[in-house]
Amino acid sequence: MTEKFKTNISEISLNYKRKVKASERPKVSCSKDAEKLFRENWNDLTINLFEEFKILLLDRNNSCMGIVPISQGGVSGTLVDAKLVFASALKARACSIILGHNHPSGNLKPSASDISLTERLVKGANYLDLKILDHIILTDVNYTSFADDNLVSFTS
Repeated sequence: MTEKFKTNISEISLNYKRKVKASERPKVSCSKDAEKLFRENWNDLTINLFEEFKILLLDRNNSCMGIVPISQGGVSGTLVDAKLVFASALKARACSIILGHNHPSGNLKPSASDISLTERLVKGANYLDLKILDHIILTDVNYTSFADDNLVSFTS
């Protein structure tokens, strides 16, 4: 007689609840549209205090499905886990992503780390059939766009 052994493991369940009808989602057609959505979802009281990293999730029509806070750090940086970025996008069945973070210093110039992170995420996204369209850096009064400034190649 053979015995069956069961291993206790957790079952993973993925959920994505839509709060806005697809027809009512804001479209993102340029960096200014992305900046506006990020800014509307950023805390004005903390934008000059510490760095945060968030992503916009877009559908096939470049309509915004949602915004996901990825990390919160200190005055000069925040850690970004690529697994969290991609898990969020895959869970929502997003087709593309726009990256965004703030610079509490008010300096709009991307750091070498900002550029390296963006390149790494673009490369990872290509393996998952996702597109990263841009990376926006916000300050309290302005923004810069990696795509507009041709800082990184977003095409595969």
